[in-house]
Amino acid sequence: MNYTALKAEIDAGHPDTGAYDADSAIAAQQINAANRTRIKASMTGSEIFTATDSAEFDGLTAAKKDLWLAFCAIDNQNPEAGGLAQLFTVSIFGGGSTTVSTLGSIREESISRSTELLLGNVRAGDIEVARAL
Repeated sequence: MNYTALKAEIDAGHPDTGAYDADSAIAAQQINAANRTRIKASMTGSEIFTATDSAEFDGLTAAKKDLWLAFCAIDNQNPEAGGLAQLFTVSIFGGGSTTVSTLGSIREESISRSTELLLGNVRAGDIEVARAL
């Protein structure tokens, strides 16, 4: 456990919910609560294909259908904002499409503040140690 980083977080407060509770067990629950979001590190081709709007897919040219199927056949894609996968998807379906919108939603995942700070699961005892620093 990186107690220095944990102490800094406790002193600063949660960026969304504010100050951590004085009770160490409650503070541990607060830092471990999955109330933050981030873009997933990767998505499978299957996840991407499943999110494809069937009417939009049907409306694609044969060449674009082939490109999309080949793209979805790749095991893992990086869904980062502005990344190649996003740019490719927008070039196939268009920026205002349902497919692009759906993929934008499902590429996000809920995480805890402790995960975001790479602290792992924080326990009440960890909070007590960090506060004593």
